[in-house]
Formats: sequence, C-alpha cells, structure tokens
Amino acid sequence: MRNPTLFDAVEYLVIGHMAHDLTANGARLGGTVAYSALTARALGMKAGIVTTAGKETSLDALQGIPVVSIESPHSTTFENIYTDQGRVQYLRAQAARIDLTSAPTLWRNASIIHLAPIANEMDPSVPEAFSPTLLGVTPQGWMRSWDADGRVSRSEWANSESILQKANAVIVSREDVNGNHELIEQMAHQTRILVVTEGAEGCVLHWNGDRRRFRAPEVNEVDATGAGDVFATAFFIRLLRTRDPWEAARFATLIAAQSVTRIGLAGIPTSSEIESCLMEVLQTR
Repeated sequence: MRNPTLFDAVEYLVIGHMAHDLTANGARLGGTVAYSALTARALGMKAGIVTTAGKETSLDALQGIPVVSIESPHSTTFENIYTDQGRVQYLRAQAARIDLTSAPTLWRNASIIHLAPIANEMDPSVPEAFSPTLLGVTPQGWMRSWDADGRVSRSEWANSESILQKANAVIVSREDVNGNHELIEQMAHQTRILVVTEGAEGCVLHWNGDRRRFRAPEVNEVDATGAGDVFATAFFIRLLRTRDPWEAARFATLIAAQSVTRIGLAGIPTSSEIESCLMEVLQTR
C-alpha cells in the first residue's frame, strides 16, 4: 500500500471507500474515490485519497496519486446484476469505517474536499479542522442500506441537515432519491447548490431558487459505471474555477457523456476531450 509524503499538500482531497467491483469479466477497481481522483488529475489538480481497502484490491491504476489507506480485512465489494427490471446491486463485503481525522494535516485545507461515501463508511459531518475553499458532497453511500443477503436499497439519509448546510455543492442521482421530487425540493432548500444527475438525460441544477436542466449529448454508451463520479469531480472543479454553477453543469454534463463510451476507469477524460468540452462550453456563454 502506497503512503504519501504527508508534508505535501493536495488540491483535491476525496474521501471514501475503494470499491472492489465484481463483474462478468472479473473484479476491477471502482468507487468514487478512484474515479474522482483520476478525473481531478486529468483536469490539472493534484489529488489525494483517504480510503479503506483490503489487500485483494489492486491500486495500481492510481499510480502517482498519494493514498492514505486505513487497514481493513476486506474491501467494500459490490456485485451488480442486470435484469429486465433494471439493476440489482449486492454488497458482498464492507471495509472498515473511515475516521476523517486520518487525513494528513496539510490535506485538510485542500481547495476542494470531496466527501464520497459508498457504503455508509463515515459520519455525515465535517471536522472543524477541515477548511476547504469548496466542500463537495456525493452522499449516495449515506442513502443506501442492505438486507441480510446484501441486497442494496435506498434508505433515508439520517442526520443530513448539518452537512447539507455546510456543503458548497451536493450531487445526487435520481436513483439515489428514488425519483422523489419532494425530497429533491427539500434538499435544494437546505443546501447552496444541488445537482440531480439523470444518466443519459443529463442533469437538473437547483441554485438560488432557480432550476435548470442540462441535456447530455447522444453518445454510444458502453459502460455507465463511474459517470456520476466523473460528473461530480468535473462540476466541483469547474465551479471552483469559475464560480458559475451553470457553466460547471454544462461542462460536467459534456465530460460525463464522454466517459460512458469506454469501460470502467478507461472512461477518465482525456486531454483532447477536456479541451473539446471546454471549447463547447465557452462558445455557449
């Protein structure tokens, strides 16, 4: 397990479990932390990860990104089964919980801190010592529960008020909230910026009492895994750089659409895709 030089600061700190994803072609690295850190690096930011992963999970794809990993007998392991009625997800193993104070001191004032739980692995709170310029939250892991067989379902996000009030931007999928419009409206009133992603349909941005939809371009979808994580990272970074949520949403929608045209971590945006999407966004100002 790689250890960072703890005295080196990072600009984009993402915290959450690595995922050990079981697929028909074997296990592969997943989880928001992996997709987000690689996307942040592609977008020119120095990323760092605080996570938990077991020895069965290879982190070779993250070479060059500093990782603080809490010891755990197993990684958080998901299996997705696709049926005619949609995706059925199972949690096959859960890694140890994350103590946010495990983050190195110099990482606690990163420009962006991204809280990215996938299996309720951390408390929904922000330690006082953390002072990012932008606090981004993708709360899907606080909105999941599972039964004795490991079958995952949506659950209420308990104790959400504090972190919703502190966050600069919160991103959920329509699947996370089970399409509950009342819940979406409630969350939009509790936080500064709320984005609801809708897969191939794009996203809906709630900001300052306004609501705006951003359509995704039509692409040949190969694998949607991680697209929401790519979207969130692109949105947070563009928001930090421009202070314009509308522009951030346009850019993130375009980048995320490109990510689904490749499998798994191969969907991390390329430099040519980033340049092309930026040009398109700037032309629509």
